[in-house]
Amino acid sequence: MGRRFGGLILDFAGVLTSNMVEVIDLFEVRERLPAGRFLRAWASPEGQELYRRLELGEISQRDWNEGFGALLGIPPANLMGRLLEDLFPAYDVLKVARQARTAGIRTAVLSNSLARPGDLCDPYAAYNLQRDFDVVVLSADHGIRKPDLAIFELTLNQLGVPAASCVFADDTEANLVPAHQMGMTVIHALDERETATRLRGLLQLRPA
Repeated sequence: MGRRFGGLILDFAGVLTSNMVEVIDLFEVRERLPAGRFLRAWASPEGQELYRRLELGEISQRDWNEGFGALLGIPPANLMGRLLEDLFPAYDVLKVARQARTAGIRTAVLSNSLARPGDLCDPYAAYNLQRDFDVVVLSADHGIRKPDLAIFELTLNQLGVPAASCVFADDTEANLVPAHQMGMTVIHALDERETATRLRGLLQLRPA
């Protein structure tokens, strides 16, 4: 019996890395911020607009640092770097991605951009995504971002696999909606080990 899926698309932060809620919690402790302060700022109209413009490449990371630092009431210097200090590789999920590629499954990273080349904090740099995945789509490179349907279509075109033959994992529910509507099988990825187990099952990969 052949494999049902020929493509695997993974978000970056929170899927190929440690859980973002935990990363934010540790950031608040280090910065001596009240619990929940970051997410309240993120959810505000100003915070959403700053993230939207960063992810589309309309502002630099330094601009985001300045704007979001003001929202939080803390110094802006390398704010993204300070925020992501506890962002570590999700080794179980990365291992599944390598297994999938070895098995002939096309793999892609689809991420709303946190950095551009030359930024002080580049969370992608340590991962060598271009080497380890067939396709890497970062929103700022294309001026479109999740959950815009167009960035999913672009990723599928580059991957060369139809939506119905793809699995997509993301830690943000809103990003799963368009992928599901297009026919992808989606996973709400909140726990590294659980995500890795579910992916192996769907992709018919042996346990590591």
